[in-house]
Amino acid sequence: MADLDLTGPRDAPPASVAPLEAHVIVLFGATGDLARRKLLPGVLHLSEAGLLPEYRLVGMATDELDDEGFRDFARRSCEEFARTTVTDATWADVAKRLSYVPTSAGADALHDVVAAHEAELGEQPRRLHYLSIPPAAAGAVVRTIAAAGLVERSRIIMEKPFGTDLATAKALNATVHEIFREDQVFRIDHFLGKEAAQNILAFRFANGLFEPIWNRDHIDHVQIDVPETLSVADRASFYEQTGAFRDMVVTHLFQILAFMAMEPPTALEPRAIGEEKNKVFRSMRPLDPRHVIRGQYEGYRHHPGVAPGSQTETFVALRVDIDNWRWAGVPFFLRTGKQMAEGARIISIAFREPPKSMFPADSGVGAQGPDHLTFDLADSSKLSLSFYGKRPGPGMKLDKLSLQFALHETGRESDVLEAYERLIHDAMVGDHTLFNTAEGIERLWEVSTPLLENPPQVLPYWSGSWGPATIDELISPRTWRLPFRRGWRNLST
Repeated sequence: MADLDLTGPRDAPPASVAPLEAHVIVLFGATGDLARRKLLPGVLHLSEAGLLPEYRLVGMATDELDDEGFRDFARRSCEEFARTTVTDATWADVAKRLSYVPTSAGADALHDVVAAHEAELGEQPRRLHYLSIPPAAAGAVVRTIAAAGLVERSRIIMEKPFGTDLATAKALNATVHEIFREDQVFRIDHFLGKEAAQNILAFRFANGLFEPIWNRDHIDHVQIDVPETLSVADRASFYEQTGAFRDMVVTHLFQILAFMAMEPPTALEPRAIGEEKNKVFRSMRPLDPRHVIRGQYEGYRHHPGVAPGSQTETFVALRVDIDNWRWAGVPFFLRTGKQMAEGARIISIAFREPPKSMFPADSGVGAQGPDHLTFDLADSSKLSLSFYGKRPGPGMKLDKLSLQFALHETGRESDVLEAYERLIHDAMVGDHTLFNTAEGIERLWEVSTPLLENPPQVLPYWSGSWGPATIDELISPRTWRLPFRRGWRNLST
């Protein structure tokens, strides 16, 4: 395989980051799985990287803990999931900034703790509220913030899914807007915080080579594929309320689709990028249930909290059509599921094949499908462009070759912020670029309504497979990009 040198100059200075005001962070759902795995370790890493201002963090959850109990919980979380080693010295600096208010103590107790921290910080620090809670609890927590008098000088991060259908999304937006202005609200999708997802924008709009062919004349179809090997055993009750479509597609996959399909924004700033994403959502045709396959892995109904006859999908594959000038006739195929053969996060763009071949029938041209541009959205992100090239030697034999790039080849992999870390920092700065808007969320639920109202039957699939057998019919005459026929280049060489 040919290698592509995309390392760039090694002495380029990092982009400057404006200093932040002091913050009080209120973490709702502070003892939940997301807080344990991502948010608390993320705050630790941001602090160690020098990207946090002077801050205090107040945890709030239903567990009846005191400050020391929460600090012990937070340290265990960071020791298990943080990317850096937790020492007594580093933890002492974090622990003194942590406190806890049980939900049972109410809004008045929350107000008092935050007020005490603000007095310590001096002047008028900003407030950041992170709602790491199920969507059904969001309205009550927003009202708690208001009752505690903590709306002024604040921003609020809201987790996905934002509602469970159009009606609930509109109701939640209405509740939020009673208390917060839209510019205070940050609807998070951690996929957009990934370095690889943002690299899509750089790849498309900073290079004159690709944007001219980023359209229906040159692209045959696009695949966005996020299989997972994990089960939902420890999240079964949550999954029964959501399912794969609400959990993954309306949030993550549709947002990635927007980055792939959007028109060039007038500027690299939140309003311009948000408007171009919303244009994509407005151009999406309502989902056709005939072009959707729902699956459930064998054994799902045996998990505690799952109804015996549950019709909740743990797998979904669908076709999306964008009815605009650039993408008319180009299908987007999306697939995600639990307990699948591999875990991956792949975007694959299949280019149209030449209309006529001058090569002999036994040359090998066309034998391995169309040329592909592939983005790997994993944390160790990679990019590959495949093409046919002549095999050395006599005659005209062609092989599939590729140009590949991996993040570690830049020598800057240590500079990467984990997605939640980046998004927490962006919210503290007030940068909406990588967050969703009320309009965009409601439009996505609107195009999803036909599917939600008339979902296809759930089909069984075996754990460790690629989903129900009928997924090949959905994409025919094309084929799924995963599993790869040829693996990525061995990155150790």
